Parts: sequence; C-alpha cells; structure tokens
Amino acid sequence: MLKIKLANSFVMKDLGAAKQTLGMRITRDRKNHKLTLSQSEYIEKVLKTLDTQNEKPISIPLASHFKLSKEECPKTQEEMAHMSKVPYASTVGSLMYAMVCTKPDISHVVGVVSRYMNNPGKEHWIAVKWILRYLRGTTNQTLGFGGSNIALQGYVDVDMVGDRDNRRSTTWHVFTVGGIVVSWVSKL
Repeated sequence: MLKIKLANSFVMKDLGAAKQTLGMRITRDRKNHKLTLSQSEYIEKVLKTLDTQNEKPISIPLASHFKLSKEECPKTQEEMAHMSKVPYASTVGSLMYAMVCTKPDISHVVGVVSRYMNNPGKEHWIAVKWILRYLRGTTNQTLGFGGSNIALQGYVDVDMVGDRDNRRSTTWHVFTVGGIVVSWVSKL
C-alpha cells in the first residue's frame, strides 16, 4: 500500500525486500517469524585490513589479566613515534561500529579501550588486538529478532572501581526479549 502511494508521487523501482544495509546482511525466516542481522563480511574486511584474519580465535572479549590504565601510555618520544604508526583510533572506531550494530557482547571492552584514544600505549593496542581475535572466533554469530518466546529478561553488573585511573566503577546492563538483545549499555 505504501509502495503504491510512493510510486504515484515518485519515480521508483521496487527491488524487493532488503538483503543488506550499511554493511549488515539481513536474513528473514518468514515461516518462523525471525529476522537476523550479521556483519560477518564487515568484520572479515576489518580483520583483513589489519592483517589479523589468520590470528588464533579466542572465546572471551577481553581477558581478566588486562588491567589497562594511563600508566601504559607512551612516555618517551620513541614510544610515541611507534604508537603514532598504529591504527588505534580507526580500529577502535571499526569495533564501535560492529558493537552498535550487531555485537553488543563487546560493548564493555570497547568502552575500556576507547578511554585511551588520545594516547594509546602498547598494552592498549595488545588489548584491541585481543578483541579482534575474539571477533575472529565470533564472526558468524548473528543478532536475531523474532520467535514465539517473548519473555523479558534483564542482566545488570558493576565492576566496583574497576577504572584504575579515576577510581570509578563501570556499570552495564543487557535486556532481552525472547532471548534477543534489545538494549545494552556499558557506562563508566
């Protein structure tokens, strides 16, 4: 109905149901009333650009041994010169795009590494590469919507003064409807 009204006012061509938008593949299962979004091609492109597509995949977004702080920021001219050649900001930006669209599981760790965008150190870069290895292992995971179970569930956590630099806590929450993530936040 809407398409017909629009066609009466504008020159347009109906290309059918969307299959891809903004780097996300859209898959529909009309029989089971499900829709999934995937960024596997986008993630593969990021991994290939950074030459990390063959890194060993890992199963957690960031290991507990990473205790990032400003102490790891470069202090000498040599360290600063080395880190100026590292694509830290653009890589974290790519992680942010994946996080916002289809990867809520990395929202907390992306928030942590983004705190050091103005002066990243070697340890911060190692943490970013760890996140990339996690994406390597979860490339084919999708964000799905639909189904018959519509139970609402929420999960909340706090790290109790986990920010070593400012002595502040990070809180995060995830809400799901029918097991599908519909809202997520990680906030310092």
